[in-house]
Amino acid sequence: MPVIKHPKIRKPLYHEWDRKAQKCGLRHTVYAVNGDQYTGEWQDNLKHGKGTQIWKNTGAIYSGDWKFGKRDGYGTYSVPDPVTKEYKKMYTGWWENDRRGGRGMYFYSNGEHYDGEWSEGLRSGWGKMHYKDGSVYEGQWLTDKRNGQGVLRL
Repeated sequence: MPVIKHPKIRKPLYHEWDRKAQKCGLRHTVYAVNGDQYTGEWQDNLKHGKGTQIWKNTGAIYSGDWKFGKRDGYGTYSVPDPVTKEYKKMYTGWWENDRRGGRGMYFYSNGEHYDGEWSEGLRSGWGKMHYKDGSVYEGQWLTDKRNGQGVLRL
């Protein structure tokens, strides 16, 4: 009876190197294969603790708390302005499971800003929205829409 041998399937080398690195504790900057970079604390090869992530393709920066590889806790997310190339703050506040959650302030690109409660990345709870025409809505929100009691000042 003939014996058929199949070639052993191997993962790319960087998987093995990453496993051997055993990132734990405070490290200097670690670069990902796609060019992203992270400087901060690690636990069991996951971002955990305080740290700063820079995404290469967008140039965005997040600086704050991490929990098991996801943004979780208090942090600030900033993006570069396309014209001046200076960083401008987009969101500062609490994060839960890599999404905006809890209390925070979001700055929209058209000059509007929202200060209030978030849930799963959407405005939910009590908050105050400042519109570019000068009007202000202060009240309840649900899934990114005004809902419930509130006051709109024109």
